[in-house]
Amino acid sequence: MARTTKKAKTTAKKAKTKTTKKTKKTVRKPTKDVEAFVSGGQFMVAAPPTGPVTLDEARAIARATRPEVAVRAAVAAVAVPQSPEAVGDERQQLERKRREERARRIADYKETMEIMKARGARPLPEAAAGGIDVDATTADAGFVPLQILAEGDSWFDYPPFFFTGGGLITRLERGLGVPILNMAKAGDEVRYMLGVEERIELTERLTEGSPAGDPWDVMLFSGGGNDIVDNPMALWVRDFDPAVPPAALIHQPRFEAALALVRAGYEDLIALRNALSPTTHLVFHAYDRAIPDGRDVCGFGPWLKPTFDLRGFPAALASRQPVIDAMLAQFAAMLTTLEGPDVTFINGQGTLPQQAASWHNELHPTRAGFDKFAAIFREKLKQLFPARVA
Repeated sequence: MARTTKKAKTTAKKAKTKTTKKTKKTVRKPTKDVEAFVSGGQFMVAAPPTGPVTLDEARAIARATRPEVAVRAAVAAVAVPQSPEAVGDERQQLERKRREERARRIADYKETMEIMKARGARPLPEAAAGGIDVDATTADAGFVPLQILAEGDSWFDYPPFFFTGGGLITRLERGLGVPILNMAKAGDEVRYMLGVEERIELTERLTEGSPAGDPWDVMLFSGGGNDIVDNPMALWVRDFDPAVPPAALIHQPRFEAALALVRAGYEDLIALRNALSPTTHLVFHAYDRAIPDGRDVCGFGPWLKPTFDLRGFPAALASRQPVIDAMLAQFAAMLTTLEGPDVTFINGQGTLPQQAASWHNELHPTRAGFDKFAAIFREKLKQLFPARVA
């Protein structure tokens, strides 16, 4: 027995040594797609001791004293709950994780922005390398970075493990060279974002302003797509009729009712901004013309094709695409009516070629597609704040 125990300990020691060596071999400098790499709680991003810093350098300084893993572990499989109590526990755990994630985002933003405001801001090197026109004369200690809050759906918060680089906000951060407090959540709907629970949190964010001090300069908002697609879409798409033009197969009164609910959320958001943070500029956007071809991502979706299958549409996109185009055009027209001096609407429809290669799945652009939209957002912010965007 003693000999077996000693052998087991020796084997375990070798395995531990092997694992340690393997871990050390994986340590590498951050790349364009990695914000920072952690080893023993230290970030492997070299930052200058004084003077203006880039977004990556500021984040490295802010996080260097906090132990934090560099790569998130994959979500472990969870057994199906066997009782009401287990179901309740599972929901509480998910809610706790959501709160912790939001708290982490706020803390990261606060520390990073405080450093950039105190030391000055420089644009990231890849901004110029990526073809973005960067004015180096404004990138000095006197340059005041924009403070931006984002709320929305998967266009703003596309999970990075679904698609290298994440969604629009991560790209816009790099284009602007400043952090964005991204409170978006994939799959969120306007009726929930402006419902009781999330409205309380949104009210707090607007009332308190940036965690780094001062009111928000800009709030970006992406919402409405999830309200008009997926299962409920069957309510406002009629059964296929070859004698009727495809675009006329929308049950208009029902679809207008769905749009009215989305509009109500946007109107309440404007009212909240007016009351709580009147100097904050709101920026809305319209989604590009999605293709209902049935492509999902990792088991999520499809969101469009099932309705057309249910309503008896032919498989050819020629009968389905006009319905989606008409719905999205009405959505964009609704948002256009909300535009004003302190509300900007970005109509991105027509940005992407209407072909499968432009889309990662039914609802989300490819990497290059998100890059295009981030560039559009950056250019619009530069027009709105010419002295605050390098």
